[in-house]
Amino acid sequence: MYTFPHVANFNGAKPVIDPNNVAMLLIDHQSGLFQTVHDMPFTTLRRLASTLAKLASLAKIPVITTASVPQGPNGPLIPEIHQNAPHAKYVARKGEINAWDNPDFVQAVKDTGKKQLIIAGTITSVCMAFPSIAAVADGYQVFAVIDASGTYSKQAQEITLARMMQAGVVVIDVAAVASELQKTWNREDAAEWAQAYTNIFPNYQLLIESYSKAQEVVTNHEQLDSQRS
Repeated sequence: MYTFPHVANFNGAKPVIDPNNVAMLLIDHQSGLFQTVHDMPFTTLRRLASTLAKLASLAKIPVITTASVPQGPNGPLIPEIHQNAPHAKYVARKGEINAWDNPDFVQAVKDTGKKQLIIAGTITSVCMAFPSIAAVADGYQVFAVIDASGTYSKQAQEITLARMMQAGVVVIDVAAVASELQKTWNREDAAEWAQAYTNIFPNYQLLIESYSKAQEVVTNHEQLDSQRS
């Protein structure tokens, strides 16, 4: 049996998200820091980070947010985070660069009672990587969401990916987070999950529109254009 030796704290188990045992940490998604992002369009980062918060609401998992000196040039948290996850708990830091160095933040994580953490942050190589590695060292199973985190260059992103993987962090993207949290389409809120996917890959909206139209034609017995006289 393969035991996944390169991921930390799974003890040989398959490294997948357990929706019943996971919390989400959204760190330093701030308007000022977004201006430093060059590994992806900042509009894409904003959309995906906001969608991550929405996924947490749909899955009913705890969310903890924090910001790095938001009264200064780093700017405030983007408002969509708390709009999409109104249950999120904000933890103020006292200037610590690594959120995990703040005792209140670590305590808030412990208070969730969860052993898995989904972490995203800006910038990737600092605000996301530092607490991810620290959380692994404290025994958590950590999933770092790369496309909901942004940094100043593609090179910096690639270096950070290598560093985190060496530390045993599971690297993942927003679509995979969505699917591992959702588990099945056989659920009452499936339409809300489908809408979330349109924010992850906007072209998915075209698929939904095509399917909806096909269903409408059948339901309403709509006459085809080729049948019109």
